[in-house]
Order: sequence, then structure tokens, then C-alpha cells
Amino acid sequence: MMDACLSRGTRALLRLTALAAALALAACASPASRFYTLGAGSGPAGGDAPGAARTAGAKPAFLFELAPVDVPSQVARNQLVVEAGGSRVDVLEQERWASLPGDEIRRALSGDLAARLGTFDVYGAPYPAGVPVYRVTANVRRFESWPGERAVLDAVWSVRAVSSQSVLTCRTLADVPVGAGYAALVEGHRRAVAQMADQIAAVLRAQRGPSQPVPPADIDCTVGRPTPVK
Repeated sequence: MMDACLSRGTRALLRLTALAAALALAACASPASRFYTLGAGSGPAGGDAPGAARTAGAKPAFLFELAPVDVPSQVARNQLVVEAGGSRVDVLEQERWASLPGDEIRRALSGDLAARLGTFDVYGAPYPAGVPVYRVTANVRRFESWPGERAVLDAVWSVRAVSSQSVLTCRTLADVPVGAGYAALVEGHRRAVAQMADQIAAVLRAQRGPSQPVPPADIDCTVGRPTPVK
């Protein structure tokens, strides 16, 4: 009788061991997550324009500080959130941003502006007196991912000289067609950020002009004094 009980116990233990091994193998076979970034090679090299590159060791004519970028709460996560039609979205567990989308956008935008303008971002760092500094803020209202169709970036941003009370507030709406695959979708967002960088750089160049700054005619902007954010 005792031998029979031991035999049943042994069989049960073997079954549990086999089940645990099967679960472990299933876990090992789960699809690996893929990580994407906007920071490397952000779109067309607008910094190749004449006068944009800065000679190594040369003092920049001005600096800029780019504040953290706000994005809609529904996409403020590491997983890619893609549009599925109607009012439905899909959250993709295996397709992820290397960092949160707001951080990805800020990093790409900062690098693009530095390349286009031949200067650098001093946000969070001290800077010398006497060098003009421009404060750039961006609030992304829409960051939509339509696989195989388009990447949409709708952002309101502002530029203000730290020494001035006048602010230029502008809007970028980029709707970039994309090919199949999530890598193509991310590349579409990268190009959308590059479009925003082109517009911000154009406004910063206008701010640096000798006369009263006037935004380029093809950029949707308004000029005024900043109001407190409620």
C-alpha cells in the first residue's frame, strides 16, 4: 500500500516537473521584444545647409535650450501604440520604444536643431553670460501611428529669447506616408520630427536677423507675450 502511494506521489512529481519544463520552454520561445529609437539619423540632414556646420572649436553665435517634450498620455508608454481604425488602438508588447516617446522626440529634435544651426542644447546646464540663448518648448498634440499608411505628428511649439518677453508660437502638422513594417513606421515619425526641426530652425534663424523677427510665411505662427500655463 505504501509503495503504491509512493508510486502515485512519484508520478505526480514527475508530471509537475514535466509541466514546469514545458512552461520554461514556452517562455524561452516567446517572441523577443524589438526596440526602436528616433535619435539616430533623424531624417534628412538639414544641417548640411550652407553655414549650418560649425567648425570644431569655434564659439557658437547663440545657444538654445529645449525643454522636455509633452506627448498625449495614451502614447506615453514604451510600447508602440498603433491606430486600428475607428476608436480602437492596439498596444504592441513586442514593439517598443527604447525610451518614452517624449524623450525620444526631444533627443531627436535636439540633435537635429544642433546640426542645422551649428550650435548646441544647453537645457539643464549652465551657460556663459553674454551668449544669446533661445528657449524652445514643444507640446505634441497628436502622435499617431498607422501601420503601412502614415505617421502623424501635430505639435505646438514656441521660441523665445531668454532676454525677451516676446514669444513666437507655431504649429507643425506632419503627415508622413510610410511603407509596411514597424521599422518603416518609426522612420516616418523620425521624418516628421525632422520636419518640425526644419521649421524651428527657420524661426530661430529669423530671430537672429538684424530686423524685427518675422516667421517664414510657410510656417503657421503667432507673435505675442507669453501667458501663464493653467
